[in-house]
Amino acid sequence: MSTFQDQIKELEDQIKRTKINKATEKHVGLLKAKIARLKREQQDRLMGGGSGGGDGYDVKKSGDSSVALIGLPSVGKSTLLNQLINQKISQVGSYAFTTLEAIPGIMSYEGASIQIIDLPGIISGASKGKGQGKRVLGVARGADLLLIVLDVFSALHHFELIINELSYVGIRLNQEAPDVVIKKTNRGGIGIASLKILTKIDDSTIKSIMNEYRLINANITIRSDISDDQLIDVLEGNRVYIPAFIVLNKIDLVSDLELREVKEKLNMKNIGISAESGKNIDELKKIIFNYLSLIRIYLKPYGMEADFEEPLIIRNGADVGDVCDKLHNSFRKEFHYARVWGKSVKHSGQKVSIKHKMEDGDVLTIVRKTN
Repeated sequence: MSTFQDQIKELEDQIKRTKINKATEKHVGLLKAKIARLKREQQDRLMGGGSGGGDGYDVKKSGDSSVALIGLPSVGKSTLLNQLINQKISQVGSYAFTTLEAIPGIMSYEGASIQIIDLPGIISGASKGKGQGKRVLGVARGADLLLIVLDVFSALHHFELIINELSYVGIRLNQEAPDVVIKKTNRGGIGIASLKILTKIDDSTIKSIMNEYRLINANITIRSDISDDQLIDVLEGNRVYIPAFIVLNKIDLVSDLELREVKEKLNMKNIGISAESGKNIDELKKIIFNYLSLIRIYLKPYGMEADFEEPLIIRNGADVGDVCDKLHNSFRKEFHYARVWGKSVKHSGQKVSIKHKMEDGDVLTIVRKTN
């Protein structure tokens, strides 16, 4: 009897042999759906149920956002963590598997407290549980940002390995979640309502893929120009979408020309550093802050001066209600109105509702209901 891996390889080989065009896209989409289903069943069998990334280490989230350092053993993640947090808490060694547990630390930057998690090195097969891979990737799924740490001497090979392992457990890097809603119905077949012109998939392929997932009667509303892979991701339902960029370590050991050649071959934004010497660490901190889309809100208690010493850090796009939730669990329930000074309003001290969107540097007064 063929194994899951044998069946997956056979289907992948079929796709490679197929010339992709309008006539074959339905067939290819169906093959991809079969592969995704087999991978999920393989994960369930290996992990003892559940199609996500598996249980992670017991890392309690703290700070305003969390960043995970992911890479193979001995690429310098522990040294990098120590540089970012200006402390020596992660063990450093020149041999593989120095870090055997997920080690968190806090990086302070522009008033924000950002949790940096040094994960044990992953290896080929991590997504199938090898080398504590299930637990490592479980933490990665919960991070707000991934730093893919690569040794400049083996960057290209290691990058491909890491991307494959992350993809296998449903982690999608630097992608927006497809705007698709599927509702099962009792009859009527597959109803497709597309609010965008679909250039990568047609109705026939959509129905074929949905049938592979035993969806015979359903309405699907599509608000973005999706591909067959993205439709499969929606149907799998266990995908997470995380921003990421590459940190190329040990650049002080190569020439500028060698570094430029490596950077040009990597299909992702990246920065070169030396964790050992601290080169470009300040620039890396700035990149982390910007990627997390954090903004600073200054609180002004009613009738008092604003506190410009300690800003409240929230994610870009947050509204007044989100600020209430972060301050205290009673604030939303007791909210009466708010006043805002800053870029998000037309005039200073403007009265706003709980749904008002905040911008970086805004000053906020929350007025609660009185009994």
